[in-house]
Amino acid sequence: MLDMKWIRQNKNEVQKIADWKGITLSLDHLLAVDERKKNLQQDAEQLRQERNTRSKAIGHLVASGDAEGAQQIKLHVREINEKLAMLDRELAKAQQELEQLILLVPNVVSPDTPYGRSDADNVLLRQIGQPREADFPMQDHVELGKLHDLMDIPRGVKTAGSRNYYLKGAGVLLHRAVQQLALDLLVSKSYTLLEVPLMVRTDAMYHSAYFPLGQDQTYRLADSDNWLAGTSEVPLIAYYSNEIIDLREPVKLAAASTCFRSEVGSTGKDVHGLYRVHQFAKVEQVVLCEADQALSDQLLHEITANAEELLQLLELPYQVMAVCTGDMSQKTYKQFDIETWMPSRPAYGETHSSSSLHDFQARRSNIRYRDESGKLRYCYTLNNTAVASPRILIPLLENHQQEDGSIRIPKALQPYMDGREFLVSAAADE
Repeated sequence: MLDMKWIRQNKNEVQKIADWKGITLSLDHLLAVDERKKNLQQDAEQLRQERNTRSKAIGHLVASGDAEGAQQIKLHVREINEKLAMLDRELAKAQQELEQLILLVPNVVSPDTPYGRSDADNVLLRQIGQPREADFPMQDHVELGKLHDLMDIPRGVKTAGSRNYYLKGAGVLLHRAVQQLALDLLVSKSYTLLEVPLMVRTDAMYHSAYFPLGQDQTYRLADSDNWLAGTSEVPLIAYYSNEIIDLREPVKLAAASTCFRSEVGSTGKDVHGLYRVHQFAKVEQVVLCEADQALSDQLLHEITANAEELLQLLELPYQVMAVCTGDMSQKTYKQFDIETWMPSRPAYGETHSSSSLHDFQARRSNIRYRDESGKLRYCYTLNNTAVASPRILIPLLENHQQEDGSIRIPKALQPYMDGREFLVSAAADE
């Protein structure tokens, strides 16, 4: 959410960003509704002042014995009350419409955000590691999953419908191992771990700026005000909603949670295997800091580096992309995506997203702090995926497969896998 005064002063800039981000919004209409609301408020206030003045006059007339004059003024006060009731109804409608429109206003974007219409226009910043050139036919993660009995997608579909799966045996262990590795990494960097609610109220979705535009991606629990969160970013931001917090040092939070997304609009896209599923697990980083541009930029690079360190521990080649205007969400000021090499595609696939939001979420959530002068200010927020599974299992299995069908376990994961260095299929053991 942006400040309304700033929106009025920068109408053309806001309209341009809304168009860039593909948000259907007319700033002219929004400002017209805002002007109508202000005029209605002024008219109502004038009528209230007039009513108060005439009500006082009634008492004087009654005291002086002018009952007829008092009655005439009472009739006029009744007319004022009727007009006020009508104005209040119109004002409530205008206020409701304005609030709905303001929720569509996008965050501004950083000056160095590249312009573009889709992820095809994202800009490569750096590549770490080289995609492997194998001298044998490589199998994809689904084939490897069958070979090692790591997953069962057909039974997942039978049980829960499309884009669902079972993980089995060592597949479950790998799924949990990458999450624990990410959590241990963040703990070593002084993050506070939280176990968060998977269900959140509607206002938490609005406050974190996932609603209204992301509502079709979210599962609602029937006959309730609760939704299944698509990321622990939502409950982590909600943790401090409507509070004044101490930000002498940035607040760094992390959570591992099961996440749910409906994937509306992705029919026929990335349907193979574990890439785009309805239920997954994610370790999320959320940082709250003072409203300082330089500090926010520093923290954005820091949380991105945390995700990169995790991928380096997993010994996976990846690239970091500067996300363009057309691929950014409504709430994002600046964003980096990390894409990991997936031999079966064969291409880099998105595995992490790192975002700076300035005070966009904090305004909605009413999260504030006192600056050095004691003035209350909205904080800045940032977030980043430390790891998301089972998607990360795609590059993990495919990049570390061996010619004999075994899968090498990266050294950093071996302590979480009982010291095993390889996954070997039962057929190979025989």
